[in-house]
Amino acid sequence: MTEFMDDGTDTAGREVVLERVFDEPRELVFDAWTDPRHMAHWWGPRGFTTTTREMDVRPGGRWRFVMHAPDGTDYDNLIVYLEVVRPERLVYDHADADGDNEVAPAFRVTARFHEHERGTRLTFRLLFPTAEVRRAMMDERASEGGKQTLERLAEYVATLNAGAADVDL
Repeated sequence: MTEFMDDGTDTAGREVVLERVFDEPRELVFDAWTDPRHMAHWWGPRGFTTTTREMDVRPGGRWRFVMHAPDGTDYDNLIVYLEVVRPERLVYDHADADGDNEVAPAFRVTARFHEHERGTRLTFRLLFPTAEVRRAMMDERASEGGKQTLERLAEYVATLNAGAADVDL
């Protein structure tokens, strides 16, 4: 597996940080991020859908899922959870997968859910093993995809908070 050096040294060339404020409580935002019944409603950029194969949100647990692109291309993904502190923080390694075959993680994610006067401030930090990997993965489309994913999450949790989501929980 790829080693992620995060020893306090400068990581600016290896990281991408996105932030968003949600009008909903952090417990609700956190639950939407960790429950497979919710994930299918918002994960991925606009036009994508997501099928979860397995989701076990605990340290050492895995989330295997397929992102279905609008052009019909399927992207197998694997997340391995390193830290889960409800409702404050998730840390996980995210990798492309080859069916059921694991591959080295492409990047590490730290998602922090902060209480905010309006509800929740989410800080979403992606740390890549090298600046070259970051540049290769984070072209304009990937950056926009991250923004769209957080927009979809905001739209979805607003429906949950209003009690309007069509989710069988």
